[in-house]
Amino acid sequence: MKKLINQKPNKTLKLFLVLLPFVLLIILYMASSEARLEINPNDKLLPSFSQIADGITRMAFEPSKRSGEYLFWQDTASSLSRLGMGVLIAAVLGLIVGMVTGALPLFSAWMSPLLTVISLIPPLAVLPVLFIVFGLGELSKVVLIAIGITPFIARDIQRRTQEIPAEQIVKAQTLGANTSQIMIRVLLPQVMPKLIDAVRLSLGAGWLFLIAAEAVASTDGLGYRIFLVRRYMAMDVILPYVAWITFLAFFIDVALRQLNQKLFPWHAQGGKS
Repeated sequence: MKKLINQKPNKTLKLFLVLLPFVLLIILYMASSEARLEINPNDKLLPSFSQIADGITRMAFEPSKRSGEYLFWQDTASSLSRLGMGVLIAAVLGLIVGMVTGALPLFSAWMSPLLTVISLIPPLAVLPVLFIVFGLGELSKVVLIAIGITPFIARDIQRRTQEIPAEQIVKAQTLGANTSQIMIRVLLPQVMPKLIDAVRLSLGAGWLFLIAAEAVASTDGLGYRIFLVRRYMAMDVILPYVAWITFLAFFIDVALRQLNQKLFPWHAQGGKS
């Protein structure tokens, strides 16, 4: 008899095991919702799927009476725009700082301690400072995301740069390459797939900072809408928004993984995805 540690599911069993917890959660929710609504038809904590569908229809497919916009899609576009800008800035800064501190000992000596200290500062603690300095507009939200995840990306890229075999750098110098050529032609191609992996791992924190910023000061966005309707206990809106955020996060993660595999197939073949 095979030991449990050596047993691997076939494709059919694997699909079943993947779907099973989601099916059980849906069944549990339906049963709980039905039980609560039977006791109190006006209960708002666990709306039925028909009530959730009505909430989605109202937010996504009916224009707002006040603005004429489809709020669900407007909120999605605003949040993705802020998240995309913040993550892009963080990726660029993290790549530059990580490569410089990882490849150049002189820069590492004075930048690494500073980077470590900055990474220990809770980004949400400086949110009021950002609102004071940058105002309540889009810039402060983008800056919060960038500040929140740049240290993580930079430190990861620094470590990945230091893991590149020193023999490659020695060979490049033997062939006459200078520092900038080594950075761009030897280190950068090997670090880029690591950068995408680091961005993927930092997206969870990016969503957290985005929703926090939108909840405090915003006029649209997924986080703004959730905190706006919570005062009415509108779970028929909150639950679809939470599910939508989860789907977007999952979709972006899969898209980045596929992009990494397409651009850097050698990295995927190495067992890192």
